[in-house]
Amino acid sequence: MTTDTLLTFTAMILAVAIIAITALRGWQGWLNLKTRELDLHRPEIEGGAGTGQIGMGARIEIADLKERIRKLEAIAAGVDL
Repeated sequence: MTTDTLLTFTAMILAVAIIAITALRGWQGWLNLKTRELDLHRPEIEGGAGTGQIGMGARIEIADLKERIRKLEAIAAGVDL
């Protein structure tokens, strides 16, 4: 191999490594951003103090689901509501 070819291959490998590292850092940053977005918009289901409408809506939805389960269990047991 000549010196020019070796230098070219070294430069190409270095360029690929720089691009890969940059892409990996970008990917990690994007994943961190999405994780923070999910943490900020995650409503509390039960326990703890809910924040505003999100917490109250979740509690109402859970109460509605519990009522539906109670009705389905009554139907399965043969009880007429």
